Amino acid sequence: MSTLTKVLIILLTVSSIFLCGIVVTYVANADNFKEQADSLRASEQAAKRNEISAKNLLNEEIKKMDTKKAELDAELASLQAKVGNLEALLDQVNREKAALQARVDQWVGVSQSFTKTTQTQEQLLRNTLAELERVRADQIKQNRELKETSTTLMDKLAVIALLDEKNRQLTEEKAELNKKLAGLLQQFGKAVVAPVPVTPSRTEKALVAPATQEIGLKGLISVVDLKHSMAEISIGSADGVKEGMKFHVTRGDQFICDILILDVQPEFAIGSLELTDVTQLKPKAGDNVSTNL
Repeated sequence: MSTLTKVLIILLTVSSIFLCGIVVTYVANADNFKEQADSLRASEQAAKRNEISAKNLLNEEIKKMDTKKAELDAELASLQAKVGNLEALLDQVNREKAALQARVDQWVGVSQSFTKTTQTQEQLLRNTLAELERVRADQIKQNRELKETSTTLMDKLAVIALLDEKNRQLTEEKAELNKKLAGLLQQFGKAVVAPVPVTPSRTEKALVAPATQEIGLKGLISVVDLKHSMAEISIGSADGVKEGMKFHVTRGDQFICDILILDVQPEFAIGSLELTDVTQLKPKAGDNVSTNL
């Protein structure tokens, strides 16, 4: 026999043995495969039933999702509309805010200006109050000085009244002496001749001013009492003023009246006002006085 034939015989033998083993294995496992197939078939049917149930559940969930989606879409549309309204409202609020901010800035400027003005007014008020206090103090001082001056003036007026009474008595005595003189002269065939007055007579009672020299005294009127036609001047005996002197009162270039000095003190003098016309200017404190125009 050839080698090839031997090989073929060996292969056939091995194949037969192998085939026999497979057959034996198949026969031994045939029952197991059937059971597995039945189990797989039952599992497949259960899986199909589960699949159908799952599909039904899926369809129901899909329907629910569609319904929910529709609801959400409607809600989304509503929210988008609300968002649009809110955006419009926000724009309006922003515009109002800008307008209010502009007004606030304007009022801040006004407030700052008002504050500055108030501070200035407060400073002016403080200055005015300080000036008022100073003026009030000066007024109190002036009132005190005026009271003292008024007291002095009243004393001088009392002196003047005494002088007037004395002048009246002297005038009466002079008249009595003239009457006696006329009676004596009549015995000798003579009569008394009335003297010609050098200056115009005055209706009010006052001392006759003697002749004065123009010595150039100047001063101011300190106090005026028009009711009693009296005045006080700012110079006195220390400046050369004497009783009987006549001072001319002027205001600027205007002549006002004359003052006949009746009482002299070292620092001031008091005299009688000689007003020539009731319609003329009245003397007042601060007018100039001098012995010559």
